[in-house]
Amino acid sequence: MDEEDVGLYTLNEALESVGFGKFQGLVLAYTGLGMFAEAMEIMILSFIGSAVKAEWGVSSGEESLLSSVVFAGMLIGAYSWGLISDNYGRRKGFLTIAMVTGGAGFFSTFSPNYSSLVILRALVGIGLGGAPVFLSWFLEFVPASNRGVWMVVFSSFWSFGSIFEALLAWVAMPRLNWRWLLAFSSVPSFALLLLYGVAHESPRYLCMKGRTSDALQILEKIASVNRTKLPPGILVSVRESGKDEESAPSEDLSPLLSSLNKNIVQSKSGLSSFFMLFSSKLIKTTLLLWVLFFGNAFSYYGIILLTSKLSTQSGCIPTIMSYRNPQETDLYVDSFITTFSELPGLLLSAILVDRIGRKLSMAFLFFLAFIFLLPLLNRQSAFLTTGLLFGARMCASATITVACIYSPELYPTSVRATGAGVASAVGRIGGMVCPLVAVGLVTACHQTAAVALFLVVILVSIVGILLFPHETKGQELSDAVVVSG
Repeated sequence: MDEEDVGLYTLNEALESVGFGKFQGLVLAYTGLGMFAEAMEIMILSFIGSAVKAEWGVSSGEESLLSSVVFAGMLIGAYSWGLISDNYGRRKGFLTIAMVTGGAGFFSTFSPNYSSLVILRALVGIGLGGAPVFLSWFLEFVPASNRGVWMVVFSSFWSFGSIFEALLAWVAMPRLNWRWLLAFSSVPSFALLLLYGVAHESPRYLCMKGRTSDALQILEKIASVNRTKLPPGILVSVRESGKDEESAPSEDLSPLLSSLNKNIVQSKSGLSSFFMLFSSKLIKTTLLLWVLFFGNAFSYYGIILLTSKLSTQSGCIPTIMSYRNPQETDLYVDSFITTFSELPGLLLSAILVDRIGRKLSMAFLFFLAFIFLLPLLNRQSAFLTTGLLFGARMCASATITVACIYSPELYPTSVRATGAGVASAVGRIGGMVCPLVAVGLVTACHQTAAVALFLVVILVSIVGILLFPHETKGQELSDAVVVSG
C-alpha cells in the first residue's frame, strides 16, 4: 500500500506545511543573540591587546598570545559542543555554552595578572566554539524552500555584534578601560541564560533519536504559533520508499546524499559520530570543509587584526601615517568603519546564495577578496588602505556567511553539529595561527610577506571550494548517515 494512502508525512513535509513564521522568528532571535555575543567577544581581541600591553608591560608575543588562546579554546569548544549537542540535545548544548562564555567573560574583568587573563580568555574561547550548535539548531527549524535567505539573516547578527563591539570600544576605552569593555561584552551571554526557558529542542534531532511523539508536540506548537496546520496523517522519522533512489527525477527534490543511501546508520556515541565524518561517503566533504574553514578564519581574522596593526603602526609604515598622528583613536575609527563592511557583505551573500548556489558564491567572493588585498602588497595611503580593507572584509565576511550555511547542509542530522563543529574547530586553528604568523610579520615591518600569505591561503581555499562534490541549493536536509550495504 502506498504511504500516502495511510497518511504518512515526514519532518521536511511538516516544516514546509507550517512555513516560516513567528515561531521561527523567536528561534532566530535566540540563536541570533548567541551569534551577537560571539561576535562581540571576538571583536574585543582587536582592542584589549594594546591596552593590556601598556598596563602590564607584556611583550608583543604575549599580546598575540592573548588572541591565540581564544582561538585555541574555540578549537576545543567547537569539537566538544558539537558532540554534546548531537548526543544529548541542542538545548543542553547551548545552556552550557552560555554558562561557560558568560561566566569566564565576566570573571576575566577581574584578572589580577596576565596569566589569569590568558586562562580566562581561553575558557571564553571554549564557550565561543559553540556557534555551530546555534547554527544547526536554527537550520533544523527552517523549511528548505527559503533556507538560504534566512540563514543569511541569521548571520547578520554576527555583523551587528561586531559593529556594536566596535562602537562600544570607541565609547568605553578612552573613557573607562579594557576591564569595563570585557564586562559589558559578557552581558549578551548572560541574556541567553535568562531566556533559556523559551528555547525548544530541535524536532529534527528528536526524530533522529526516535522520539517522534516529542517531535510532534513541538511541530504542533510551531503550527499553533504560526497559525498554520500540519499535514494530515502520522509523522514518521524517515520516509521509506521502494523506489530506486538513484532514479529520482530531480536532484533538487531529493534529500542531500539520498542517492547514496542504502542502510541507515545512526551515531551511538560521541566517538562514533566523529569517526562517521571519515566514512567513505563523507571524508572528501569533511576534508574540503576543513580547508575552507581554515582559509576563511585565517583571512577574515587576519583582515580584522591587520586593520588594528595598520592603524596603530608607526615607523616602518610611514606612508600610512603620513597625514595623521598615530593615536589610539585611529584604531577605533578604522575598526568601526571596516566593521560596517559586513553589512554590504551580508547583502551580497543574500543575493548570490540562492541564485548561483553555495559553491560559486564562495569562490566568487573569495576571488573578490583576493583582488582587494592585492594592492596591499605595497604600502598605500591611509585612505586607500582603509578602503581596501573595507572591501576585503566585506567579501571575507560574506564568504563565511555562505560557508556557515553550506557546512551543516552537507551533513545528516545525526552528525550535523559534530561535522559543522569540527570544521569550525579547524577554522579556529587558522584564527589561532594568524596572530602569531601573519600579523606578526606586519609588526616586524614585513607587510608584503603578510599580505602575500593571505593571498596564497585564499587561492588554496578557492581550489578547495571548486572540488566540493555537492551543491546544496534548494535541497532538503538529510536525517541519517547512510552507507552502501
